[in-house]
Amino acid sequence: MLRGIVLLLLVAYLYAEVIPRLVGQWWNDPNFSHGFFVPIFSGMLVWQKRAKLAAMPLAPSWFGLVVIAGALATLVVGVLGAELFLSRTSLILLLCGLVIQFFGWAHLRSMTFPLAFLLLMVPIPAIIFNQIAFPLQLLASQMASWLLPLLGVPALRLGNVIHLPVMTLEVVEACSGIRSLVSLGTLAIIYGYLLEPSYGKRVALGLASIPIAVAANAMRVVGTGLLGEYWEPEKAQGFFHAFSGWVIFVLSLLMFFALHGLMKLPAKWRERRTRA
Repeated sequence: MLRGIVLLLLVAYLYAEVIPRLVGQWWNDPNFSHGFFVPIFSGMLVWQKRAKLAAMPLAPSWFGLVVIAGALATLVVGVLGAELFLSRTSLILLLCGLVIQFFGWAHLRSMTFPLAFLLLMVPIPAIIFNQIAFPLQLLASQMASWLLPLLGVPALRLGNVIHLPVMTLEVVEACSGIRSLVSLGTLAIIYGYLLEPSYGKRVALGLASIPIAVAANAMRVVGTGLLGEYWEPEKAQGFFHAFSGWVIFVLSLLMFFALHGLMKLPAKWRERRTRA
């Protein structure tokens, strides 16, 4: 018990600046506000396995020190180089090293998913974030400029800017869909882990969150264009444009649940044939 308290205090001291800045980004950056739920879910998974973990024999391995040393080196490099991603992921690596050192490899294998899931709480590096966001902006604008004429609204696209008869829509980073993509992807992993026993279907659900988020965001742009064309451009770009973000996320969830329902249909049909 005393050893655990001392260890916890040492980790808190080492990450006294890293963790508060990470939580601050969750609070201030809507793209990564889902980070609050990630450690809670991981902790819940470990708590559910507490009986199994307690029954497993302890087999501490000195290799844990190697992993801990690697984690501390990553932390030093991240802090000195002002690389937030490295300093933050070093905490997860440190947790893995501590599990190996004090409990053994079997415990680490049993906790692989909860520990790996913690990676989702670390914001993507800006250079990678921008490489993802801009193609999503172009994709959303391309899909919207294709759908709007089908709905009776002429549209001319130049890059990520769509010119309509009554207004101009610019698909900026906030409208790229990356926020809903990250949030929906995290939710898809949680949903699949809790409600889908098949590993293949879990992976399929996680991957399906990508096209669903992209399609839903394109519909958001289309909806904004329709509001501007048939109502008022100011209201379309104001309240309704902001509110549509919540509507589209709910729509994404409904599409996701519908997909999972379709994936379960073959098993239900086989079950009915067996009963018949």
